[in-house]
Amino acid sequence: MHKIRVYADTSVFGGTQDEEFSEASRCFFERVNKGDFVVILSTVTLRELVKSPDSVRSVWQSLPVDLVEVVPIDAEVEELAEAYIRAKVLGKDSQNDALHVAAATVAGADLILSWNFRHIVNFNRIRGFNSVNINLGYRTLTILSPLEVGYGEEEEKI
Repeated sequence: MHKIRVYADTSVFGGTQDEEFSEASRCFFERVNKGDFVVILSTVTLRELVKSPDSVRSVWQSLPVDLVEVVPIDAEVEELAEAYIRAKVLGKDSQNDALHVAAATVAGADLILSWNFRHIVNFNRIRGFNSVNINLGYRTLTILSPLEVGYGEEEEKI
């Protein structure tokens, strides 16, 4: 069975330490540890996590190695991120956010998870990312917050 490949940006890891976001973030990582998801990280995420507090870094370091994929920031990712900025989906000051979305796109992630409602989990920006992706021949993206992936309960049988 295909495991859902989820690009989790740094905010999802940090969310485990935030009162407002901790329950949903922790539930997501519990589901990763149970094998429900594969987590995709970019080298941008890793660079940000290395600078984070120990409590945030430990969430990343405790993930099962076989359920983590690392996507390098290569020329294709950089070009796609720049296309988002040229299309004014994001401003130049949001380069890392553009790189997160571009890395997830190039990696073929099934889903992007983020708590960044300003630059990533935002209706107009999602439309912009998808417009650029379609124009350049990439798949469209599903972008959600951890609240929207659920807690892994059995679905009600109809």
